[in-house]
Amino acid sequence: MLKDHSSRKFIGINMQPTNLKAEAWRLIDQLPDSATWDDLMKEIYHHQKIEAGLADSDAGRTVDVKLIRARFGLVA
Repeated sequence: MLKDHSSRKFIGINMQPTNLKAEAWRLIDQLPDSATWDDLMKEIYHHQKIEAGLADSDAGRTVDVKLIRARFGLVA
């Protein structure tokens, strides 16, 4: 399991922004000129969820996928 996330990247997104405002501008700059408010909201939502997931992983608040599959009787 990956624990050192100090240099992680996700589709060009630095997952540990040092400046929220700069990160927001970066997200906006990546959108096409035809983007809507909904497009921006989706990008912010996805970014926030990825950050939360990585924080959970860093804090050990995850369950191995094999255990989840076994719990629900899913094929590996």
